[in-house]
This record gives sequence, structure tokens and C-alpha cells, in this order.
Amino acid sequence: MTRKVSVFGATGSIGVSTVDLLTRGRDVDPSAYDVVALTGGANVALLAQQARALDASLAVTAHPSCLPELRERLAGTRIECASGADAIIEAARRPVDWAMSAIVGAAGLPPGLAVLEQGATLALANKESLVAAGPLMMATARRHGATLLPVDSEHSGIFQCLGQEDPAGVERVILTASGGPFRDWSMERLRQVTPAQAATHPNWDMGQRITIDSASMFNKAMEIIETHEFFGLDPARIEVLVHPQSLVHALVGFRDGGILAHLGPADMRHAIGYALHWPGRGDVPVERLDLAALGRLDFEAPDENRFPALRLAREVMEAGGLAGAAFNAAKETALDLFIDKRIGFLDMAVLVEHVLDTLSAETRLGSAEFNLDNVLNVDHLARKAAIDSARVRA
Repeated sequence: MTRKVSVFGATGSIGVSTVDLLTRGRDVDPSAYDVVALTGGANVALLAQQARALDASLAVTAHPSCLPELRERLAGTRIECASGADAIIEAARRPVDWAMSAIVGAAGLPPGLAVLEQGATLALANKESLVAAGPLMMATARRHGATLLPVDSEHSGIFQCLGQEDPAGVERVILTASGGPFRDWSMERLRQVTPAQAATHPNWDMGQRITIDSASMFNKAMEIIETHEFFGLDPARIEVLVHPQSLVHALVGFRDGGILAHLGPADMRHAIGYALHWPGRGDVPVERLDLAALGRLDFEAPDENRFPALRLAREVMEAGGLAGAAFNAAKETALDLFIDKRIGFLDMAVLVEHVLDTLSAETRLGSAEFNLDNVLNVDHLARKAAIDSARVRA
């Protein structure tokens, strides 16, 4: 049976891995997937290549200025071309059975909601959607009979460990963090970190922004909130351990004292493949672990003094409401400022905390009505507050 699929964020690291699995699936069975839409950013050469390889019906670039090049590269095909945020949302409204949400940042929220409104299965790699608008995402999925599957390796691991377990039996969930390249660095060294240093991960092959978020632990902070929203777990039951090998992705502890752990290679195609083949399992071309050769697995507690993003995540969950939207927008803006070398590595957490404090006092984030308009409004306010604060500090 042919499945209609779309990939949003096809040219990023998760999107490229997703396209790889779809291509392999079509090589085995040419009728396996009917690719409805692929979307990407400025890398229209790759987007056009993917669209041709998968014979997609539609290719959309987020940048209108890139549309002429996309059309030129797809000339002679029957592939429709479009551009801009509205075109991406329209692509998400085209009926599919399964879609990958891999657009980075808050821009992934509107198309993700549009997919859920069609009652489709949404494989969610865009963690910002749950951080900024978790209640809205989950309610939309329930209302339209859609299925939401986690693609972050940690949340996929939790999902797989839970299986058919009774949620009432879960005592705690443990997310693992690699610790990034700076887990043993002193505060003084962390103050001197450059964007180039932070963009190199010891284990994972990810994009620049996610890699820097991993180095600052903001990525793990986002995943703590994501775990709370997706699985409905009390924040007190969500823990983090630093695990440098990045082979144990998550652990679930039960009330009888038992713990189930999910292990897998540091290759996102595992989690993507699980979501693609769910509720079954399919062949995925990832390395098989040789535990005897590995010999050991190491764990240690994270240092929240050097990586305050973890503390901020717990404060966001305690505040509730639109605090997650403010946190995500401030984090994205702080990351932009760091990449542009306008603030330092440690300044990112300081800036995010300042924005949260400011907006909590001005807009009562925890008590505001939760809807898309309010989420987008807080997103706008938080970005402005972050830029204003950085300008004052400069």
C-alpha cells in the first residue's frame, strides 16, 4: 500500500536523513511512498535534487528570492514550485498519511499544526513546537484524531521503553546528554568559547544551531520541557544524566525499582526510521552496537551552575502557560546573537533568564489564554526583549 508523505525541512540534517530513508524504501519498493511535498530553505540545489530523486509533487523554499532558481533547477519536470511561509503552510494542508516536521525553530509550529489538522501522523523533530505550544499541539492532535510521534532520540527512546506500560507505573524518566565539547571546561574557559568551537559536536552530526544548543545544554533544557508536554509527566519525575558516549538515549524507571533503557547508535536515522515504520519496525541502515568492544558506559550528574539552561527549563515548567513560548523565542534570539558574536557563550543563559523575568512581570505568562495568536505574540515580544537587552548590555 502506497503511503503519502511530506518532509518539512528536507534540506536540514534531520530532513536529509529522512529523505535518505525514503529513497532507500523506494529503491526496495518503488510504490512504497508517494512524496507530496518537500520544503527547505536557501539550499535550493539540494531541495531540487531531492525533489527529482523522490519525484515529489511540490517543492517549496522558505525564501521567495530563491524561487526563480528553484524553478530553473526543476525545469522540465512536473514538480510544482512555491515559496514563502504561507506556501509551506499550504503544503502542510495537502493530505498525507505521514509527515516529518524537521523545520528548525518556531517556524515549524504552524505547518506542524496544519498537518495535525488533517488527521495525519506527524513525526516531530521540531522540539520548539512542544516547548512553545505543547498544550496546543497535543489538543490539536486529539481533536483531529492525528498521531504525534517523537523523533528526538531521547523522546523516541522514552516512547519505545514505555511501550504498553501503564503510565501510572512510571516513577521517573531519565534523559541523557552528551555534555557536548565543554562538559569539563571551567567557567573562565566557557566565557571565551567561540561560535566555531561550539558548533563542533564530539558524537553527533547535526546542524550548527542544534550543535551549539547542545554545547550550552539549551538543547537538553528544551527536551526536558518537551518530555513534560508530550508524556504529561510531572517535572519532578524528569531527570538528566550526562552520558558522554551518547549510546543510551533515555531510561524509564518504574515503581517496582526496575529501569528500562533504550540504546542505539548516534545516528538520527534510527529514531526517524522508528517513526517512519511505526507501529512496526523496518530495516534501518545504522551501525549495530558492539557492547563488548565498547566495554563501558559512563554517567555523571550535570553541573547546573555551569549550564543554567537546565534550571531555567524547570522554572519554565513551574510557570506554565506561555512561559515556554517566551523561553524558546529568547533562546533562539540569544543563539542568533552568539553566532553573530554580539554576546558571549555564557551570556545566552543570562539573556534568556532576563527575558523570562521581564515578560513574566509584564504579561503574566503563566495565566494567559493558550492559543496560537497568543503564542506568536509572546514569541514576538520575547525576541524584541532579547534584542533590546543585548543592545543595552553592549
